[in-house]
Amino acid sequence: MASWLGGLGSGLGQSLGQVGGSLSSLTGQISSFTKDILLEGAEEVGDAATELHVSNSRLREIESINAAQKSENERLKKICSDLEEKHESAELQIKQLSVEYRNQLQQKEVEISHLKARQNALQEQLQKVQTAAQSAQLGAGVLPPATTSASFVPVVRHSAGFQEDDMDFGDIIWSQQEINRLSNEVSRLESEVDHWKQIAQLSKVQGANDAEQSEVCKLQSIIKELKQNLSQEIDEHQHELSVLQDAHRQKLVEISRRHREELSEYEERIEELESQLQQGGVSTDATDDSKISEQKKNIQTLDAGKAEDLQIIKDLEDEIQKLNHKLSSAKEKEKILLQEQELIKIEKIQITQEYESLKSDFSKLQSSVAEQDGLLKEKEKKFRSETSLLPEDVIRLQQALLEAEEEIARLSSLNQANSFIGMGKDIQTFMLDLQVLKEENLKLRKEREELQKELTNAQHKNESVLSIYTEDQNSELSQLKQDLERKEHELNESIAERETLIAELEELDKQNQEATQHMITLKEQLSKQHADADSAMKQLKCDIDFERKKVSKLEVEKMETIKELNSHKEKLSQCSYALNDLHVSKQQLQDNIKDLQEQLRKAQDCNLYDKKEITDLQQRLKEREEELSVSLSKLTEKKNQESNYSCQDLILKEREVEIAKLQNNISEYKQLNENLAKSMSDLKTENGKLVSACEDLKQQLSDAVSEKKKVSLEKDAIMEALKMEKKQLEVELNQTEKQLLEQAHKYEQTIEELSNARSMDTTALQLEHERLVKLNQEKDFKIAELKRNMEQMDADHQETKEMLTTSLGGQKQLTELIKEKEVFIEKFKNRSLQVQQELEEYIKDSKKQDVLKQSLEEKDKSLAVMKEENNHLKEEIERLKDQQSRSLPVVEPKTLDIIIELESEVTQLKVIKNNLEEEIEVLKKTIEDQNQKTVQLQQSLQEQKKEIDESKFQREQMNVTHERLSLEKDEEIKNLQKTIEQIKTQLHKERQVIQTDSSDLFQETKVQTLNGENGNEKHDLSKAEIERLVKGIKEREMEIKLLNEKNVSLSQQIDQLSKDEVGKLTQIIQEKDLEIQALNARVSSASYRQDVLCLQQQLQAYVMEREQVLAVLSEKTRENSQLKTEYHKIMDMVAAKEAALVRLQEENQKLSTRFENSSQDMFRETIQNLSRIIREKDIEIDALSQKCQTLLTVLQTSSTGTESGSGGVNSNQFEELLQERDKLKQQVKKMEEWKQQVMTTVQNMQHESAHLQEELHKLQAQISVESDSNSKLQVDYNGLIQSYEQNEKKLRSFSQELAQVQHSIGQLHNTKDLLLGKLDLVTPSVATVSVVSQPSGIQHGAPEVLSDESKLLQKELEQLKKKLQEKDATIRTLQENNQRLCDSVATASEFERKGQEETDSERRQIKEKHDILQKSLREKDILIKSKSDQLLSVSENLSNKENENELLKQAVTNLKERNLILEMDIRKLKEENEKVVARCREKETEFRALQETNMQFSMMLKEKEFESHSMKEKALAFEKLLKEKEQGKTGELNQLLNEVKSMQEKAVTFQQERDQVMVALKQKQMENTALQSEMQHLREKEQRLNQELERLRNHLLEMEDSYTREALAAEDREAKLRKKVLILEEKLVSSSTAVENASHQASLQVESLQEQLNLASKQRDETMLQLTISQDQVKQYALSLANLQMVLEQFQQEEKAMYSAELEKHQKQASEWKKKAEKLEEKVVSLQESLGEANAALDAASRLTEQLDFKEEQIEELKKEGEIRREMLEDVQNKLMNLINSTEGKVDKLLMRNLFVGHFHTPKNKRPEVLRLMGSILGIKKEELDQLLSEDQRGVTRWVTSWLGGGAGSKSVPSTPLRPTHQSVFNSSFSELFVKFLETESCPTLPPPKLSVHDMKPLGTAGTGKTSSTPSSSQIPDSAVSGTSRRPDTNPFLAPRSAAVPLITPASSSGHLLMKPISDALPTFTPLPVSPDASAGAVLKDLLKQ
Repeated sequence: MASWLGGLGSGLGQSLGQVGGSLSSLTGQISSFTKDILLEGAEEVGDAATELHVSNSRLREIESINAAQKSENERLKKICSDLEEKHESAELQIKQLSVEYRNQLQQKEVEISHLKARQNALQEQLQKVQTAAQSAQLGAGVLPPATTSASFVPVVRHSAGFQEDDMDFGDIIWSQQEINRLSNEVSRLESEVDHWKQIAQLSKVQGANDAEQSEVCKLQSIIKELKQNLSQEIDEHQHELSVLQDAHRQKLVEISRRHREELSEYEERIEELESQLQQGGVSTDATDDSKISEQKKNIQTLDAGKAEDLQIIKDLEDEIQKLNHKLSSAKEKEKILLQEQELIKIEKIQITQEYESLKSDFSKLQSSVAEQDGLLKEKEKKFRSETSLLPEDVIRLQQALLEAEEEIARLSSLNQANSFIGMGKDIQTFMLDLQVLKEENLKLRKEREELQKELTNAQHKNESVLSIYTEDQNSELSQLKQDLERKEHELNESIAERETLIAELEELDKQNQEATQHMITLKEQLSKQHADADSAMKQLKCDIDFERKKVSKLEVEKMETIKELNSHKEKLSQCSYALNDLHVSKQQLQDNIKDLQEQLRKAQDCNLYDKKEITDLQQRLKEREEELSVSLSKLTEKKNQESNYSCQDLILKEREVEIAKLQNNISEYKQLNENLAKSMSDLKTENGKLVSACEDLKQQLSDAVSEKKKVSLEKDAIMEALKMEKKQLEVELNQTEKQLLEQAHKYEQTIEELSNARSMDTTALQLEHERLVKLNQEKDFKIAELKRNMEQMDADHQETKEMLTTSLGGQKQLTELIKEKEVFIEKFKNRSLQVQQELEEYIKDSKKQDVLKQSLEEKDKSLAVMKEENNHLKEEIERLKDQQSRSLPVVEPKTLDIIIELESEVTQLKVIKNNLEEEIEVLKKTIEDQNQKTVQLQQSLQEQKKEIDESKFQREQMNVTHERLSLEKDEEIKNLQKTIEQIKTQLHKERQVIQTDSSDLFQETKVQTLNGENGNEKHDLSKAEIERLVKGIKEREMEIKLLNEKNVSLSQQIDQLSKDEVGKLTQIIQEKDLEIQALNARVSSASYRQDVLCLQQQLQAYVMEREQVLAVLSEKTRENSQLKTEYHKIMDMVAAKEAALVRLQEENQKLSTRFENSSQDMFRETIQNLSRIIREKDIEIDALSQKCQTLLTVLQTSSTGTESGSGGVNSNQFEELLQERDKLKQQVKKMEEWKQQVMTTVQNMQHESAHLQEELHKLQAQISVESDSNSKLQVDYNGLIQSYEQNEKKLRSFSQELAQVQHSIGQLHNTKDLLLGKLDLVTPSVATVSVVSQPSGIQHGAPEVLSDESKLLQKELEQLKKKLQEKDATIRTLQENNQRLCDSVATASEFERKGQEETDSERRQIKEKHDILQKSLREKDILIKSKSDQLLSVSENLSNKENENELLKQAVTNLKERNLILEMDIRKLKEENEKVVARCREKETEFRALQETNMQFSMMLKEKEFESHSMKEKALAFEKLLKEKEQGKTGELNQLLNEVKSMQEKAVTFQQERDQVMVALKQKQMENTALQSEMQHLREKEQRLNQELERLRNHLLEMEDSYTREALAAEDREAKLRKKVLILEEKLVSSSTAVENASHQASLQVESLQEQLNLASKQRDETMLQLTISQDQVKQYALSLANLQMVLEQFQQEEKAMYSAELEKHQKQASEWKKKAEKLEEKVVSLQESLGEANAALDAASRLTEQLDFKEEQIEELKKEGEIRREMLEDVQNKLMNLINSTEGKVDKLLMRNLFVGHFHTPKNKRPEVLRLMGSILGIKKEELDQLLSEDQRGVTRWVTSWLGGGAGSKSVPSTPLRPTHQSVFNSSFSELFVKFLETESCPTLPPPKLSVHDMKPLGTAGTGKTSSTPSSSQIPDSAVSGTSRRPDTNPFLAPRSAAVPLITPASSSGHLLMKPISDALPTFTPLPVSPDASAGAVLKDLLKQ
């Protein structure tokens, strides 16, 4: 394809180049023509005659140029036509190729299906064989079967001849074949690769685990890459092939050219010989009548001089003898030449022998190469067996093999494409040349033989002349002359022939030498190639060795890498150990922290409890002290009162001791408290340390994690490197894998033995598994191959599409050019119509036209002469034909061809003449058109020039007027300034005179005026402004007047002065106004009008320009609109594509979801569909079987109804059967189509599954992305948790603060109690009730506070309590003792009660306060919670906002990308616009060039016109001169001549000047147009640039705005955040103060935090575990998916195999049916021919049997299909057999009725015979029948006759058997008729129809058991077997239905019932052996007797 396309492209390029060359030559000719015309002025000649001469010569030159242009036009047309033909042929070729490809595709698909079916069958056979072998040989190891690829035999195409243009087609076909061959080779190699892969995978499956699947995937990817490389190499080879084909084509072209040249030379030679022959042999015969008359005169002269003639005759005879000698010598030379030819032949034979020897050498070489290939293949096989698990090496070797095979192919192609394209093709050409030479030799021989015959004829004539010399001497002389001339010609011819032969011999020698040299070179090349092949083999061996070395090196490297891996693994393990240690240490620390926290908690609890107890004890102590003090006071009083109480002192001492003890206890408690506080502080410090340690640990953990990540990254990198090394190492793993293979084989053997010993199930399962794997792999490879084919097809399709598009583009361009040219031509035609009229007027005037007419007339005359000559020639040709038909039959066609060629040339010349005339007219018209154009252009130029001049003049006037106006304005300004200065001076003077207040006012007014004047100065002083000034001045004057009136009293002088000054001023102002008005009037009068005129002119010019610009603009807008439409279309297309993409994505999503949901559903649906299909098939099979049964019943009915028709029903049934068969065929076809549809659906399903797989991969990728996002979310969550923890810490700090507050409240309470106690001390007595109540309160309070941890303290407290109780008891005794002091105590108790009430009230207040505080605390908690919720919501909002920001950023990026894309599109459009503009410019330049040429042509025309005018003037002058000569005025003539000359010179100079001016004008015009176009282009560029600038500015501004906004927003955010930070810092400061006081709750929260941490860590571990589990699950799912896919594919493959097998079965059945049908049809035809002669009944019987056989075969086929329904059939058959047994002795009603009726139709004499027959049918014995018949009227006969009554009839027997039509005839008896019928039936006159043994089998034989006497069944034995055996006499009418045709086959027989011998149950008709002499009648009579 590529070569063909290349050829086409080169052809197109050449043709286009030719077109370009012709165009360039045309333009060159035009330019030279214009130069010549321009230089014509210099070549003007003075004389009129010479000028005429020059003009004529120029005319001729023009005509010659015209002719050349015409010829060139024709050549271009021819080229165009050739190109068109080539294009059409190329299209045809493409179509043919496409058709071929499609056919090939279809064939390939069919072949694939066949091969698949075969493969399945073979695999099943293989499995069976393997199972058999395993069962037979338990010990033998099963080796995997190796498929041997068929050796490739390169097919070399020999070019069969030179068919000129057909060679391209041949080459294309050959290249296609070559490509097909290569593709076959590739497929073969791929199959080999697949095979080795299968072996490798088998071994891997047996040896390797599931873990090696990833490696398998890698290997598959490598294989794919290598396949791609292979395809690339194939493409390169194809490219090389195309190059070779091109070279070959070039060689062919050269050879064909040489051959053509040689042929043309030969033709020329032949033509020369023919001309010589014609001159020699025909010139005398073909002379004119004039020559004949001359000969007559010569004869008269000869008659006068006979004597002289006799001498001349003698001389002539001598000459003849000499000529004979010469002839003989020539013959000898010819013989020599013949000998030389023979020698050449011998040499040729030698050459052929050498060629054969070379061929044999080559074949030997091939065989040696093949052997080497075989060796190589063996080595490769060994190597493969060694390195079966190395696909890379295998592929390398295969590549090497490919290269070697390709080299071999190249060698072969060089041997047979160099011995027939290098040597072979040269020899072919040489052989062809030899053949041509042989043919020419034969022709020459024939001619020589003819010449010899002519010579002999001439000799005979000579003899006759000598004998009849006296009769006609004149005729003899003429004949002798003719003979002489002929002989001379013959001599010349023989000499020429000899020379040509010699030349040919030399050429042959040269060719022979060249051939021998070529052979030698070929031998050398072959030897070199052999050597190269050897070297290649050596190199391959070296490569193999090198590869082995590499493998060893790589093994070493692998070992090193393994070591490195081990070291890395050790490092990793160390790292993991370190990590584990860290984790362990962390856990230990955490445990320690937990313990410490627990200890802290316990200690704090204890501390609290202790504190409470201490407070209680202190209270008690205080109370006791109070009591003691009271008691002491009492004691003192008592002492004072009573001194007898000595015992009381002792008690007091004891009490004091107790108090001291108590004090000691208290001090001890205090120390304990201090110790506890110290321990608390220590614990706090330890806690801080632990927290810092935790933080350190966290940092270490994070560092470790980062290090771990780094390590993992490094690991990944190392893993990647290792993977790369692994890929390399896979090559090295050969040897180990070899050992593994060997071990695997051993293991396999052992496993097989074990498995055989255990059970065959495992082996079957393994086999099935392996088969499934193989099938899967094969399917994969097939899919890959199909994909490749699809890709190749797509590539080819794209290439063809590109070719078509390029050709279409070329065609479009050509059509556009043609359209443009057509438009131009139309324009020119329109102009030519106008010019034609003028031309006609000119022609009338000019004399040149007359000359042309004369020349035309001359030409016409010459044409007439030519025609006459032509007629003469035709007549001569006819005569020559006649003569040639008599004399030379060989020369006829050539002369005829020449004549035809001459005639065609004449006609062509006529056509050319007509064309030339027409073209001359056209050219004249065009010239006139161009003249008109030039005139118009000149006029337009002049108008433009005028306009330009006018515009320039207007511009100059405008400039002048502007300058004037500016000068005048400047003068006005100066004058005004002067006046202002004067006014200033005057005002100053007035100021001095006027008073202060007035001066102030005046100053203000002055300032105002000055300001106004300055302002006016600044502006341009127009009329209005001057008027304003005047008004202002007048107002000021009025003010001055008022002031003057006011200040009249001051001075009248000042008033007078001021009045004078004001008057002067007004006068000056008025003067100035007048001047200004005058100036304005001037301006308005002259310059203004001029300005207006100039402006109007400019306006007009601008309007013109605007119109032009508008025209250009309209064109541009059109182009723009077109471009816009195109752009819109493109945009629509893009939008549509985007929409389609979106739809596809949506559909993909839907499909993915569907697939996820309903993959199982799909499988179920497919299975259900398949089951439904199977059911339908079963139903169809049932229907077919039922049809068969119905057919059988129809046949039986037909057999019964054969009485009424002789075979008419049979043919109808046959036709019905045929129709049914056709229907069945159609159904089969439908089934096949349906099957194909199913296949397509299955394929679609596969494709969909592939798509779904891809979508699954995508979903997995999405899942991974989501997991990443999940991890990010987890990180965010952790951060939130930390923030939450911080908030909780703050809360704890607050709670600690609360606790401190509570603590302070408690301290206040204590202080208050102390104060109250002190107050109580003041009271005199102690209350007992309070004492009793307090311990009880203590007792109640103690168990509430107690905790499990503080048992020791409790014990101590209990001891203290006991002591206290003892003391209480002592106190009670004291109280009992001191009851006397009850009154005082009562009073004290009253006081105490009051105190208690007060304390109770205080307590209540405190409680209330406590409740209030608790409420406030709760509220604060709620507030904190709400704040935390708010914080969370804010954080969520923040995250949402961030997400939104990210989305917006993404959208912005997307928009930017879209903008970029749009900008790219805009750039492309701009580029396209620029291209269009460039094209426009090119077209404009072309148009300009054409205009220039037009101008030149018009110039030429004008010159011609001028010349014609000058000629006319000259003619007039000549006329005048002639007249003057006649009159004799010579002087005046001279003067006139001089004047004419001068005028001519002037005219010439004027002409030259005019030409120059015109040229200059044109150049300027061109420059102007070019400049205008450039200006427009620049303006457009400026506009574009400006637009782009504006766009960029806008973009920049937008970007800056966005940046500024973002920056401002960021600043705002920063400010807000800073504020928040400050607030938070303040809060922190406030909270930190609170945190310091609350360590207790902090510790508790630390514990909770740790618990949470533990929980979190547990959760993390759980999540990690879940992740790993989920990953494992994902992997499992992937594996299960892959397995499912495998299963699906296997299932599909099995289905396909089933389908293909069924298809094959169907096809086979169909083919068998067809064959059988054909055979049966043939047999039917033969049988119809034979049976048409026989009678109707026999015909019916034979057809019945045939149809039965046919149906049996059908039934057998149906049986094969419906084996499942055999049991049913057997049951039915058993039932039928029972029925048959039951109906054994029964007789058919129909038969009996016929017999019964027949009995009454027979005459009374013959009725006993009928009764006998009936008796025999009923099974009555002969004796009993005789008895019955012999009895009297009481017998059977009497009973029958008396019952029915007798009837007599005549005894005449009809010749024909009884039919339904003859039933009315009752002449003869039934038995007679029956006998007659049987006689006619068994008539042996006609030979019986031959039925083949295979088609027809005997229906029944004699029963062995019982021989029933009734004739029942028809039996037809083979008549062709023996002469003695005769056809038995059959009667199908008498056969009962059960006997004739059984409905269903019996169960016992394997075949059909009809094919088997009839059983004993059925009544049989015994065959009777009869001698050939015995007559049929006798036999029948015997029958009847029986």
